[in-house]
Amino acid sequence: MHPVSKGMERRRFGSTNRDVAVIGQGTWYIESADRASAIAALRCGLDLGMTHIDTAEMYGTGAAEKVVAEAIAGRRDEVFLVSKVLPQNASRSDALAACDRSLARLRTDRLDCYLLHWRGDHPLEDTIDAFEELKQAGKILSWGVSNFDVPDLEAVLKITVESNLACNQVLYQLEERAIEHAVVPWCEKHGVAVVAYSPFGHGSFPGARTAGGRVLRQIAEAHNVTVRQVALRFLLRRPLLFTIPKASNPEHAAENANASNLRLTEAEVALIDDAFPVGPRSSRLPML
Repeated sequence: MHPVSKGMERRRFGSTNRDVAVIGQGTWYIESADRASAIAALRCGLDLGMTHIDTAEMYGTGAAEKVVAEAIAGRRDEVFLVSKVLPQNASRSDALAACDRSLARLRTDRLDCYLLHWRGDHPLEDTIDAFEELKQAGKILSWGVSNFDVPDLEAVLKITVESNLACNQVLYQLEERAIEHAVVPWCEKHGVAVVAYSPFGHGSFPGARTAGGRVLRQIAEAHNVTVRQVALRFLLRRPLLFTIPKASNPEHAAENANASNLRLTEAEVALIDDAFPVGPRSSRLPML
């Protein structure tokens, strides 16, 4: 069920001029898993081409970054490494210091992309000034945002040019497709990568006995893959989309990586679309 990957699909990551693995590796709560297994999972993911690794200073109050550091030791140049600054640390001076702390925990001299975890009270101008200063210093190679709705994204473009905004990392899963209303079209218009976090839900993946679960199983059986691989592939059906599932053991990492090889037919995409409707647009962008 989990053959060796035939090569991870890569896409241009927003305005970075970097080709990045469409399926990466998330690390939220990874510090709570068995450490040896978590590190083995990350390394297995790297072996299978999931070289986009996402973490944050918030995750385990820095503990997740330390797990990542151990996993990528000796392999830093393979990795497209992303971390995030908390909104309360996003003033100009505090963001500079927060980045230094993340770099120390990750045991590296640079991040490939640095994100504002969600919009807070500090002026975006100050955060973006800090990001640009970090870029000039070579401590980050690009920057982006997370959990930003269209008005927040528009606010960024009032401060800086769109080519400076690499990505928007947002909640996206089969049962939560709110970003398709406005966020995805906006990002496509402006060449901003969309990175889907929690692609399997947070403990809420569609059950096998639900109508949607049966659709996923039918498609999975037709391709001799798993239902989670079908879900991941559906979320990647637009050119600017990426996803960062977490795996706490090597088997799950291999399962995630091999979703890259799956190709869904238009009819199968339509079946999934019908089984998991987008739903009405909410007044606030959903986030975890």
